[in-house]
Amino acid sequence: MTPPRVRFAPSPTGYLHVGGARTALFNWLYARRLGGAFVLRIEDTDKARSTDEHTQVILDGLSWLGVTWDEGPFFQGAYADRHRADAERLLAAGRAYKDFLTAEELDAERAKAKALGAPFRFERARHELPQAEQARREAAGLPYAIRFAMRDEEIAWDDAVHGRISWQGRDLDDFIVLRSDGSAIYNMAVVSDDIAMAITHVIRGDDHISNTPKQIALYRALGYEPPVFAHVPMILGTDGKKLSKRHGATAVGDYQDMGILPAAMRNFLALLGWSPGGNDEIIAESDMIARFALDHIQKKAAVFDSAKLEWMNGQYLSALPAAELLEPVRRQLAILGVPGAGDLLPYIDAVKTRSRTVLQVAEQVAVRVDRSRIVRDEKASQFAAKLGERFAASLRLAADALNQCASGEWNAPALEALLKQRAESAGVKLGDLMQPIRVALTGGTVSEPVPELLAVVGKNESVSRITAAIA
Repeated sequence: MTPPRVRFAPSPTGYLHVGGARTALFNWLYARRLGGAFVLRIEDTDKARSTDEHTQVILDGLSWLGVTWDEGPFFQGAYADRHRADAERLLAAGRAYKDFLTAEELDAERAKAKALGAPFRFERARHELPQAEQARREAAGLPYAIRFAMRDEEIAWDDAVHGRISWQGRDLDDFIVLRSDGSAIYNMAVVSDDIAMAITHVIRGDDHISNTPKQIALYRALGYEPPVFAHVPMILGTDGKKLSKRHGATAVGDYQDMGILPAAMRNFLALLGWSPGGNDEIIAESDMIARFALDHIQKKAAVFDSAKLEWMNGQYLSALPAAELLEPVRRQLAILGVPGAGDLLPYIDAVKTRSRTVLQVAEQVAVRVDRSRIVRDEKASQFAAKLGERFAASLRLAADALNQCASGEWNAPALEALLKQRAESAGVKLGDLMQPIRVALTGGTVSEPVPELLAVVGKNESVSRITAAIA
């Protein structure tokens, strides 16, 4: 089998949407699985909305996700001459014709159809002019578009996801391939580029299915066999509606800012509409590549569940060595306004198994390195109120015991033994001693075991925080 050539072709008119990121990932996985090439093409022909900033956001998002391209990025706007040449070839071959209708005349036709309650159809018989009249209008300098002449024939393909799909040419309008200003319409530009770049497989969202019969007709009219098409299902929110900002973040960059790890995001996106077989949830990249196949992409829409993404990210966080989280945590600390100097590894190691995002890791590290970040939460306040005077009494007992602990013995096992002994001697429940310490040190009721927390925060800082809480 010839190695496939696939492409991801986003428009730089906005951020990298998670749907686009998944499409890019599926293309990348397919190319890697079969030793093919993944081409990145920026479709920047919409000059009014395309920006360099959006292009960079897309490139940065793909790079962060780990979806690396083999060729490109190519910019569609650079190939305008080829697009025009291909449209002229269609014209010369009799597969297209010149349309001299003005925008106002077309609008009037559409308004007429609407008034009659009928769908608008461009009627070639009424508008295709004799050659002599075309020549006269051209000589007069009248602008014209080039319109593709659809044939009354079946246009069908075996979609790699949906199976056999068939359209009838009679149901499709003659469509413009070249505007009167000389710029190519989307379908013309895409086909011209995919031919020139020798694309063998087009893996894209199923919202493009309606474009496919037009593109197949263009391929054949230009003398080329169409590529294999695979239309992947759309992504829905948990309410069953199309994923949008009302469901939360939809830009890949937002998830990076929230502290989602690239590997977790890849894993999560891959499982949105693709089944690797079995019940595996956490799949290594190498395994993902080895198992990826187009016929395992599901036909039904996938559901983007943010809670599941955070759970999956938590699994990756727990498994990563603290050293690999150091730079991401430092970036988050900088955003939080907390200096990230010093040895953060013990703090990261202490909290990563109880976090679901890098941001949560950074927030917990921030509390441990900077006491000004301590804010007593509602549960901690309720706990302190419930204990009443016993809350301060327990903290005094803890402070007294911890003050007597030698610095050389300040480690989790020794601290656990010390606090157990003091609780027993004072006739205090161990939980009523430990939890006030946790609240004093973090402002919350959930953390790593208290002896480990004390060991990480250190003797002087721990005693100082406990003393402040008593006050």
